[in-house]
Amino acid sequence: MPTLSVSQISSVVGGKLQSDGNGSDSFISSISIDSRTIFDPASSVFFALKSERNDGHRYIPDLVHLGVRFFVVSDYLDEYQSCTNCSFIVVADTLKALQKLAAWHRSQFQIPVVGITGSNGKTIVKEWLFDLLHDRAVLRSPKSYNSQVGVPLSVWNLRPDYELAIFEAGISNSGEMENLFEIIRPTIGILTNIGEAHQENFKSHQEKLEEKLLLFKSCETLIYCKDQPLVHAEISKGIVIPEGKAFGWSFDDEAANLYLRKNEVGAGVEISTEFEGKKYTIEFPFQDAASLENAGHCLAFILTQHLADDAVIEKFHRLQPVAMRLEIKEGVNSCLLINDYYNSDINSLQIALGFLNNHAQHPYLGKTVILSDIQQAGISDEQLYSEVARLLQLNKTSHLIGIGLRIRKYADLFEKSSTFFESTDQFLESVQPDQFRQECILLKGARDFHFERISSVLQKKYHQTVLEIDLNAMIGNLNFFRSLIRPETRVMVMVKAFSYGSGMAEIARILQFHKVDYLAVAVADEGIELRQAGIDLPIVVMNPEEHSFENMIEFRLEPNIYSEDIFDSFRKVLQQHAVVRYPIHLKIDTGMHRLGFDSVEKVEKLVSKLIVQDEMVVRSVFSHLAGADEAVHDEFTSSQIQRFQELSSMITEKLSYQIFRHILNSAGIERFPEFQFEMVRLGIGLYGVSLCGNQQVKSMSRLKTSISQIRKIEAGQTVGYGRKGVAREDSEIAVLPIGYADGYDRRLSNGVGKVFVNGRIASVIGNICMDMCMIDVTGLQVAVGDEVELMGEHILVSDMAETIGTIPYEILTGISQRVKRIYLQE
Repeated sequence: MPTLSVSQISSVVGGKLQSDGNGSDSFISSISIDSRTIFDPASSVFFALKSERNDGHRYIPDLVHLGVRFFVVSDYLDEYQSCTNCSFIVVADTLKALQKLAAWHRSQFQIPVVGITGSNGKTIVKEWLFDLLHDRAVLRSPKSYNSQVGVPLSVWNLRPDYELAIFEAGISNSGEMENLFEIIRPTIGILTNIGEAHQENFKSHQEKLEEKLLLFKSCETLIYCKDQPLVHAEISKGIVIPEGKAFGWSFDDEAANLYLRKNEVGAGVEISTEFEGKKYTIEFPFQDAASLENAGHCLAFILTQHLADDAVIEKFHRLQPVAMRLEIKEGVNSCLLINDYYNSDINSLQIALGFLNNHAQHPYLGKTVILSDIQQAGISDEQLYSEVARLLQLNKTSHLIGIGLRIRKYADLFEKSSTFFESTDQFLESVQPDQFRQECILLKGARDFHFERISSVLQKKYHQTVLEIDLNAMIGNLNFFRSLIRPETRVMVMVKAFSYGSGMAEIARILQFHKVDYLAVAVADEGIELRQAGIDLPIVVMNPEEHSFENMIEFRLEPNIYSEDIFDSFRKVLQQHAVVRYPIHLKIDTGMHRLGFDSVEKVEKLVSKLIVQDEMVVRSVFSHLAGADEAVHDEFTSSQIQRFQELSSMITEKLSYQIFRHILNSAGIERFPEFQFEMVRLGIGLYGVSLCGNQQVKSMSRLKTSISQIRKIEAGQTVGYGRKGVAREDSEIAVLPIGYADGYDRRLSNGVGKVFVNGRIASVIGNICMDMCMIDVTGLQVAVGDEVELMGEHILVSDMAETIGTIPYEILTGISQRVKRIYLQE
């Protein structure tokens, strides 16, 4: 990584340096635009970028707390002046500053730099070149870092020991490529193709082509496919690229700079060519037009740069599809599933259809295309879908399933065998996986249609039990509860008991990013686990134990002081370690009769001790409501709140610093927001359970498994231990790989528990075993591998709890940690 002083960076970006102390002489090596990606705070500079949905400036106080000391900002706020040992570089536009810094850094290197742009294939060509040249020191853009932000972050990774750098550049508007040119300044260019992708902001393909060609104006060589008439005609003008620098290759024109002959061999292609008097034969493992085009670009680059040794040529036949684009999975009922919902345009559809043809061979009897509305076209809908219909007919697809209002509007353009749905939801409501057998299925959809949901239905299922955690639902729940309180009210979130079964570190990371104020755990070990996972938020330990006090101090965990004995013991440990002003939290018992100071006398005695010591500082005073979720207890709840106000005021009025008060839990936030004081505690509500029945709180956990085996039994036969499950008629029984050791409560045995399978509700039959349970699927037409929901959207955790006479807390926290957690976030 490069190393620059803060003053050097300020000079390069043309900023005004506001530095505390000797900060301008400090050196940094890392740049970041995302507070979650800073791993070395002391040597990082944070660019506070602004966008329509976010503003990096709001994360600066947290970053200062994390140890970041260097910032590039466009808004220099008064509060920054109190940030000790921090330096702020003030600029008019932080994005422009980031790009300017990357452009300066690029200028320090003389190595060959490849710039790749085009409508499709940029990432594939980049990744394939990297694979082919893997034995050399090659830098490439990570993933698809090709945007106005991604390119500077990629170029910043340049180091003197690289032999070659490969950067891709993507644009969606006029005027953007000039910025990327200044950053990349490629010496070799590759133009993959010009198609429909991102066409909506350009008047024509010609306008988009002219914009993309600006990337190559400093190139010594520009590689392009001569078989693209528009591209060849524009480059031949020699306006942007002098004619001698353009290198056109072709599958069709023998007069091209490089002519490639292709011959299909098995499932691949053999390419033969001659360059500078030497003949080459290259084996390539694909036959579809898109892959061959991408391979042509790679081969042209390898040859023109004199890198075509035997080892590199041999690697062509081992190239693999690039992740993020086309994905092949084994589907239900001997189907093959091709997922391509990375983008949606007419050009990429043609590419995907070629890929479908290449794979729709024996034993697949049909070719099905599931296609969404195409959102990037640049032509009228009628022209667009006429062309789609023509392509489907040319490629001899057996069946089209169109999803979306626009494609459905032009249903008459397609074959009679086609079917249409207004939305993905409507399709999923009607689809049965048994409809598809021995077919090659192409899923081609724009991201907004969430075709991954269709993929999950059609791909082959494996025996597994998992708990899916919907982080989007959790964030929505957090925002809902925040909407009920004042902006200045702080939020403490309970993550004890493995975050109510959801997984501690993963949940805590999301909460930290979304700027909650405190986390709370039950015991010190839970807090230590979070610290070791990199969580830096203040953490309260609700049930501190004396033997853990030293570890609590080491890991900066803040104890709940609920008795005079705990106060004295913790103070003694602090004195032994010469610690002062350590944060603590005081528990008041207002009627729960569990933990806490429960009388005026005890509180007065506590205050007298607090006043004469300096080892501890009180961060908050709190109490716990016993029945805030039930209206029958409202009178008692009111008395608790009144008692809390009386006892807490005895502390807050005697101490000279600010102390936060909190008594509201999730139900309290919903039902008594007028008593939010300075902080609230969010627990079960975050995890998707509203004890008040609020429909805006969404379930975020889904416990699911799949059918291991199906067997038929006769009437009168029994199922499971103790022969408790008796078949009243001839029945079909499915075995599920989940039992009470996984947290599936044994009280759900013998018809009490319900599951959701194949769109229907089924009952548990017999006793639940340690690792398995059985369900009655008579008449449901299920198959081995079918997914079964045991808790989630159709089997609500609140209903499960009520059925067995418990509470949702017990169900959620009882799910064993041996059950794999899968976190989903869009």
